[in-house]
Amino acid sequence: VQLQASGGGLVQERGSLTLSCTVSGLTFPFSSFSMGWFRQTPKKERDFVASISSTGRSTYYVESVRGRFNISRDNTQKTHYLRMDNLKPEDTAVYYCVADRSPIMSYEAEAVDYWGKGTLVTVSS
Repeated sequence: VQLQASGGGLVQERGSLTLSCTVSGLTFPFSSFSMGWFRQTPKKERDFVASISSTGRSTYYVESVRGRFNISRDNTQKTHYLRMDNLKPEDTAVYYCVADRSPIMSYEAEAVDYWGKGTLVTVSS
């Protein structure tokens, strides 16, 4: 299973970015997997950011990004997205796209099945 993330970069405070993650190599339908994003800074472990259920009907966010970030998925493209608005310097991190065989993803990094390589998001003040 390969997860290819893109869309990271440098943005000014209060700016916006959209991350994309395309998944390939799944042995089961993309629509059966929950999708999500974690992030990591040098001083912290990988923390949950957002996830979307396999059906796409439910979304989950860490409190610090609720109302600013939006996760979505396109099953026909086997891609999911993280729209990030009103970015803050504390959002600076390496963002990892993830996929899980469970219909609803765990908030615990060690429980997630598949990880992509991270993409760096830097928010300048």
